[in-house]
Amino acid sequence: MQPRNMSMSGVVDLAAVKAAGEAKQKAEQDRARAAQGDGVPGPSGLVIDVGEAEFEAEVLQRSAEVPVVIDFWAEWCEPCKQLSPLLERLTQEYAGRLLLAKIDVDKNQMLMQQFGVQGIPAVFAVVAGQALPLFQGAAPEQQIRATFDQLVQVAEQRFGITGLQGAPQEEAAEQQAEPQAPEDPVLAAAQQALDSGDLPGAIQAYRNKLADEPANVEAKVGLAMAELLSRVQDMDARQVRKDAADRPDDVAAQLRVADLDMAGGHVEDAFGRLVDTVRRTAGEDRDAARVRLLELFEVIGPEDPRVVTARAALARALF
Repeated sequence: MQPRNMSMSGVVDLAAVKAAGEAKQKAEQDRARAAQGDGVPGPSGLVIDVGEAEFEAEVLQRSAEVPVVIDFWAEWCEPCKQLSPLLERLTQEYAGRLLLAKIDVDKNQMLMQQFGVQGIPAVFAVVAGQALPLFQGAAPEQQIRATFDQLVQVAEQRFGITGLQGAPQEEAAEQQAEPQAPEDPVLAAAQQALDSGDLPGAIQAYRNKLADEPANVEAKVGLAMAELLSRVQDMDARQVRKDAADRPDDVAAQLRVADLDMAGGHVEDAFGRLVDTVRRTAGEDRDAARVRLLELFEVIGPEDPRVVTARAALARALF
């Protein structure tokens, strides 16, 4: 499952022919060095603290041989304290197929601005020197795994980047040795459908799960995300935004832009647009905007501070 407000749609921007060619050539050279016994970082080397001085060497250059996930965080950020350890553990489990670069926003304001980070935690990826927004805010482990899987797949298929060959597997082996709860077959089917791009199949699978277990959180989040991705997959972003600007009273146009913003990681923009639409409308139009906003809340999760803030704004708009 793709993580909350994670969107792989931006990966199209990574497909520049020149960058792909350079990345493949660099990856082949790195794999040749690895085969000759050049050092591959141990588990501790898969998670690195990066500042502005190290960014080019540790992130941009290394992204030609392995996808680099960037975790923007800060000491005062409570959601960061929940997300960062999860990202670190998953990075170890991927055993060299990706790296994690941790950037303290308080110490690296320029990098934060360059990536357009509006709130933290915020997670990006860099592949072959090209940046891709993944998600903002905390997210369930299952969803993050799905996006990491897609990131690894895209890096290999588009750029021939297969990661750091021969990276130690001790951490992954330890995780696999721990007893795990049996996998839910319905959620597994939904996950598989979503990973393969079968959005209708994923939607139906999540609905089947919710029919049996209406309170299942994973199914709720998965359904909300799958439906969001289904709505935006064929959109012409430029035309959708033009329509919304030209017709500010067209509720359907505003809903489409809110979906685009959410899928692209601009959570506050999506929420703000829909709250304003609720405030300015009545009847069926108001209800449509309200329902869509509640659906997008499911994508992020009720505990996210942006959802809490938007719920309060929605209440004020309604009453």
